[in-house]
Amino acid sequence: MKSDIDSGSSGNHPEAKFRAGAIAATVWKNKGSVDGNKTEYKTVSFERSYKDKNGQWQTTNTLRVNDLPKAKLVLDKAYEYLVLNKEQDSNDEE
Repeated sequence: MKSDIDSGSSGNHPEAKFRAGAIAATVWKNKGSVDGNKTEYKTVSFERSYKDKNGQWQTTNTLRVNDLPKAKLVLDKAYEYLVLNKEQDSNDEE
């Protein structure tokens, strides 16, 4: 299991990536506005990498049966990251 964290501060960018083999879940930090107020929120994207018949790397969100345990693992790690960081962010505000 591999985790990458990017501490950039502008726009929509990956904050963390959890990978198990060809399966990856990426936590994205998003900025936007609601009713004129700036807001930040996080989303999670999910992909499987593979080589096509020409040997070029491609990605898909379609999984095979054997991909499901790794998919569960990386999604659990992304959820854990979000929950633990939310609690930490709340503590920083106190």
